[in-house]
Amino acid sequence: MSKTATALKQAEAFGPETLNIDCEAEVEKIVAALRSQLRAMRKRGLVLGLSGGIDSSVSAALAVRAVGAKNVFTLFMPEHDSDPESLRLGRLVAETYGIESVVEDIGPTLAAMGCYSRRDEFIRTLVPEYGPGWASKVAISNSAEGGGFNISYLVVADPDGNQSRHRMPLNAYLGIVAATNMKQRTRKQLEYFHADRLNFAVLGTPNRLEYDQGFFVKNGDGAADVKPIAHLYKGQVYQLAAHLGVPEEIRKRPPTTDTYSLAQTQEEFYFSLPWDKMDLCLYGLNHGLDAGEVAVAAGLKREAVEYVYADITAKRSATRYLHASPLLVEKVEELDRLD
Repeated sequence: MSKTATALKQAEAFGPETLNIDCEAEVEKIVAALRSQLRAMRKRGLVLGLSGGIDSSVSAALAVRAVGAKNVFTLFMPEHDSDPESLRLGRLVAETYGIESVVEDIGPTLAAMGCYSRRDEFIRTLVPEYGPGWASKVAISNSAEGGGFNISYLVVADPDGNQSRHRMPLNAYLGIVAATNMKQRTRKQLEYFHADRLNFAVLGTPNRLEYDQGFFVKNGDGAADVKPIAHLYKGQVYQLAAHLGVPEEIRKRPPTTDTYSLAQTQEEFYFSLPWDKMDLCLYGLNHGLDAGEVAVAAGLKREAVEYVYADITAKRSATRYLHASPLLVEKVEELDRLD
């Protein structure tokens, strides 16, 4: 069958059910891979951070299936801007699977490094009165609304809860993001501390959408020894969550960055659309499906899907360096591939 005929056949039956998987077979495949990877690294178990989100919860459940609860160690790493629900739900996961865990409050460390003060200095270039009692987040325009460009905004709330939205120049955006990236890198330092003392490997938790689109911090949450769900679309992670018994309230919790002091969904910060529609667009692009077919399945306009296709491709190019190993003089050809 030709590539064109294959694409047409896929398009005819394309819909959310296209991403359905045999959960037990998938679990067995991932468990076998983890065991093989640990043997190759000569590691005894797995360390991961638990955020109370779906990806880390499924990853923890898979780790327990692979090496047993006694060989899994989890960390809760709240800081000044964290949602208290994240700690509560993370503990619920650890209790559900019988995993040893520890709370590492990274707030004082971040404050000492100037994470919050550096961020606030950049915010005050746009909102001079920003200070104690205020809250903030970074958001982008919604692609489904037909913008054509991802425009970043700073959203702030004063102590009375009144919100305002401010278009950010590049230097302010980069400064705010650079400061907040300290959070992911500090968490990873602690994960590797515990991994080193236990002779365990660090487990990373990105799903396929996050991994493909560079939704991670280099040497932060992007750093890991194994990434067992990076090949799974977000909806497939939810399928595994139900199969593995992840608590229902975690499965119903909207995906969040839990990075800024104002509540922030992942699509507000980075993705063009909610995860279920992004799954369909990413799958469609990966399998050569026409934007019109994906639009019908996702309940979008064709133009919106065409924009998302372009946005996915652009993010792949812009974040390719996040996946790259350090470049060496002897391997200068790697630099050419990044151009």
